[in-house]
Amino acid sequence: MDFTVPEIAGGIIDAHVHAKQVDPWRSDDPVADLATDATRVGISTMITSVLGLGSYLATPTADDLVVANGWASEIVAGNAGFAGLVYCSPDHVDVSLELMRRHIAEGPFVGIKLWIARKASDPALDPIVSYAAELGVPVLQHAWYKTVGQLPGESTPADVAHLAARHPDATIQMAHLSGCGERGVLDIADLPNVVVDTCGGDPEDGMVDFALEHLGAERILYGSDAPGRDFGVQLSRVLAAGLDDDQLRAVLAGNARRLYTRLPAVDPTREQ
Repeated sequence: MDFTVPEIAGGIIDAHVHAKQVDPWRSDDPVADLATDATRVGISTMITSVLGLGSYLATPTADDLVVANGWASEIVAGNAGFAGLVYCSPDHVDVSLELMRRHIAEGPFVGIKLWIARKASDPALDPIVSYAAELGVPVLQHAWYKTVGQLPGESTPADVAHLAARHPDATIQMAHLSGCGERGVLDIADLPNVVVDTCGGDPEDGMVDFALEHLGAERILYGSDAPGRDFGVQLSRVLAAGLDDDQLRAVLAGNARRLYTRLPAVDPTREQ
């Protein structure tokens, strides 16, 4: 099996990364560790959210959101290769909208992140998603189908489909292909404003191929969910699928660059 990555102008884009201030694994700086490991496998850009400085905060307070996004802003400003997502919560709509204004409309961030405070089918998300559509930035929405342990505010792909149908002008990046499974892919197959990222648990043979068959390569984005998962291991699930070079270029970078329009343009004179 050929695991060769084709030449990609601008390098690979990882569309699903998190950063936090604890648990470094190479140095005393977990952000530097992310950058080091990403570079080793050819990733040049990490689309990154901060869900909390230490542990991830499922139901953050308004102050938690301000602090988390403030640190994300510091990461983006101080480290080439990181592109920021505003962590938003439908429990704090006004604060979320203000943070989107500050960090996207008037700043360099490229999208927003919604986690598990409330399900995507909850209309409380609507003002946030509407503003994202107005700004022209994607919404990275957590989703998972679990046999047991589904959390109270945790979205399934069916919830994501509900959100996407309410907001046809918004681009929704449904997270965790392997957590959503075949059922999840079919839930959103008829909604062209939904794309999926490839992370979610351990690599599972056939899942990227299933998404390719039912969605097309143009609706699949490489994402690792690092640092919870390894960049290279998550990359292997894409390279092991039945994609040709043009499809690989789309999944590994082109689709993210097309959807995340605020990413810096590729410099054709820069060596990768």
